[in-house]
Amino acid sequence: MPASIDARTYTLSPLATLAPPSNSRTWQSAPHPSLPIVATACSDRSVRVYSLTSFTLLHSITGGHKRSVRSVSWKPGTKGQSVLATGSFDSSAGIWRRDERGTLEDDFTNRRIGSTEDDEDQDEADDYQFSCILDGHESEIKCLSWSPSGQYLATCSRDKSVWIWEELEDDNFETVAVLQEHDGDVKCVAWHPEEDLLVSTSYDDSVRLYREDADDWVQVSMIDGHDQTVWWAEFEGSGMSKRDFRASSEGLDENKTRCIEDLERSGPRLATCSDDCTVRIWRRKPKERDANASSNTGIPSIIRSMAIDEDWYQEAILPQQHERAIYSVAWSRITGMIVSAGSDGKIIVYKERWKAQIPNGINSEEMDVDDGTKTEDAQSLTEWVVVAELFSAHDVFEINHVTWAKRVDKGKRLDGEEVVVSTGDEGEVRVWTLDEAGLSPA
Repeated sequence: MPASIDARTYTLSPLATLAPPSNSRTWQSAPHPSLPIVATACSDRSVRVYSLTSFTLLHSITGGHKRSVRSVSWKPGTKGQSVLATGSFDSSAGIWRRDERGTLEDDFTNRRIGSTEDDEDQDEADDYQFSCILDGHESEIKCLSWSPSGQYLATCSRDKSVWIWEELEDDNFETVAVLQEHDGDVKCVAWHPEEDLLVSTSYDDSVRLYREDADDWVQVSMIDGHDQTVWWAEFEGSGMSKRDFRASSEGLDENKTRCIEDLERSGPRLATCSDDCTVRIWRRKPKERDANASSNTGIPSIIRSMAIDEDWYQEAILPQQHERAIYSVAWSRITGMIVSAGSDGKIIVYKERWKAQIPNGINSEEMDVDDGTKTEDAQSLTEWVVVAELFSAHDVFEINHVTWAKRVDKGKRLDGEEVVVSTGDEGEVRVWTLDEAGLSPA
């Protein structure tokens, strides 16, 4: 589809640069799932935890790794404690813990201001404590990610493998799978928001998905639409497409409604980005409604059930605005917008919209094509347009990662407002507001 640029109705405006910046390359920034903080992986072997209210450094986590920290991931669903996983070029993953004692991050800042007695003891209590090390990879860890339930931690490496670790209890992890399907450096792992379904991307240009079957983790799908290294993958937020399709399906004829129902059943979509300068959207083909074959028969079997295999097809290629490799793509859990960034220093924001006319006669069978793409009618349900574009977001430096975070500073204008957080080669983490045309940035 040709680039749609007529709908640029937003502006990315600088809000803050997290201070102080790292004096070395920064790789990735991960917002905390519940606290107004963000962790950044740095080449100087540290992790920096910044406030998203004051945009200042709260913690510098050091001493756990011997080489660059490449990836960070917060464990979801923890109460009274923050748990951070770190992946390093030293081939290990680290687990760090900090007792929050039911407080927000500004409690840490308040204790620093005006607190004079027992400062040294208090500082030590406030720090993230190194909990355990996970060894097994033979080369650099490139990415790690907790599953939504917090039961599993996935890691991937230059050694071409994906490992899945299960936390049995605090500081006790068991390796439950070593997956070696890729033929090259594995760049990214990410979990489905509703299922224990894992995706990985690789230097071998492929995207692979895995799930557990008969007490063993197996590959259930392989996507080979990109023709160069796939750097990043991220699933759509839980319930996002279902909500949008349902709200838009009123008044449609039976065939169109049936097609939309099948799209709902396919669940969250997958976004990927690549050295080929494209961002692509993939959707899972839903199982037949009356399918009796199921892998959940309750009958143990040493033979893998083919019913567990999944068919993912390309739904869209987003308007191509990047001129060099795209390293990162992120899907807003609030608006459904997508943001991308990479080697050319650009940040691009895309928005999906329904086309003015939905073709008559469309039905779910038109989704079932052999070449992995939708038919012309199916493709015309929606379109993606570029709504914001920012050049040289980190001056002359590459952008290694971009993500969305809730806006929590005093300038917040609306509940649910988001900011874009970009992480660059020069060591800076920059925060941007996304402002609609006609609105002035805070």
